Amino acid sequence: MDYKNLLISFEGRIGRKTYWMCFLAFFGIALVLGIASAFLGKAAIILQLLLLIPMIWCGLAIQAKRWHDRDKSAWWILIGLLPIIGPIWALVENGFLRGTEGNNRFGADPLAGAS
Repeated sequence: MDYKNLLISFEGRIGRKTYWMCFLAFFGIALVLGIASAFLGKAAIILQLLLLIPMIWCGLAIQAKRWHDRDKSAWWILIGLLPIIGPIWALVENGFLRGTEGNNRFGADPLAGAS
């Protein structure tokens, strides 16, 4: 899967490794922007605001693909809106549980070629 499809499209499936790599990349970007805002002031805040919408979109696309790998609709993203239990549930489902083995209604198994 190419980066354009990974970050923009809401179709397909991704495995846990890809999910965690994207999570770490987003965390790293947020950390760098947070540190930069301490030194650059308003310029970094403007940069943060410009990157906010694309990062939210990419995060939703990645999470949708991970829900698809679990053979669940992307609407399950909304579980994260439940106080306390929602984010924990989403973390366990997306971060720790294996996806559906073999093909499912959302596409081919992303681990099918891995050994």
